[in-house]
Amino acid sequence: MPRLKVLDPEEAHPSAGRLLGDIVQRHGDAGEMVRVMAHSPALLQGYLDLSRAVKRIKIPRALAEKISLAVQEWIGCPRCLAAHVDAARAAGLTDADIELARQGTSMDGREAALVTLAVRLLVEPSSIEDADIASIRECGWSDRILGDLVALVALNQLTGSFNLLVGLGVDETQLT
Repeated sequence: MPRLKVLDPEEAHPSAGRLLGDIVQRHGDAGEMVRVMAHSPALLQGYLDLSRAVKRIKIPRALAEKISLAVQEWIGCPRCLAAHVDAARAAGLTDADIELARQGTSMDGREAALVTLAVRLLVEPSSIEDADIASIRECGWSDRILGDLVALVALNQLTGSFNLLVGLGVDETQLT
């Protein structure tokens, strides 16, 4: 049970209610996380805009899932982690790929460099130096990919942190 009420479109602030109504009309349901986000119209709009933007990143889907797994492992959101394990399998990742990603690495050295940088962006962004960026570029990653990486990490932090804050996907015994 979430710590905040799950809202229906008619219960939300009018601007958030319109957003929820549009989502329900297009998809049949807005999902529990989005319906709780509707308490803050600014948060809901920002989440929807960032989600749309991340759908256009140039990081290959399987690699994006590896990055999401590594980041969610650090954040500790069981709901997000489970969703990304499912998405990783759908993207063709093996159980070994998923386990390595959760450890913040990959069998592919080029991918491992990007996954490692993603975790650093989450946990210690001030430690990233020019040499780190030069090393990533030596692996063949472009400035576009670096920008996309920041967006992907930010979206994962937003969803994981939000779910943990409001108690979505958390064992109910942890909510007392």
